[in-house]
Amino acid sequence: MEDLRKVIIYGDSLILEGVRAKLEASPGIQVISLNPPCTSLANVITAQHPAALIFDSAAGQPEFPAFLLQQPELLLIGIEPETHQAWVWSGRQAAAVEAADLLCVIRNEDLPIP
Repeated sequence: MEDLRKVIIYGDSLILEGVRAKLEASPGIQVISLNPPCTSLANVITAQHPAALIFDSAAGQPEFPAFLLQQPELLLIGIEPETHQAWVWSGRQAAAVEAADLLCVIRNEDLPIP
């Protein structure tokens, strides 16, 4: 059985609709759509354990620190509609802060997880 990765699309902007359509057509991805204000967003994250939360950064953003503390492996992905760029935040931590760890971050390599 294929490993199903859950992704929350938080919002209903045009750019998120395009992202949602592409993800829904991708095998192994389950899309969960939520529209702000969603007072139960933290509950959905806790219950569903999504791999990512994608939102339109121009429409505002959820409270990052709380989500990253609850589920550090959760990727928060803000889509900037004006520039078509994605900003990715993660709560992943390295075992120690050393120069080698910083090089992994700079090179976009996996960090050791404690």
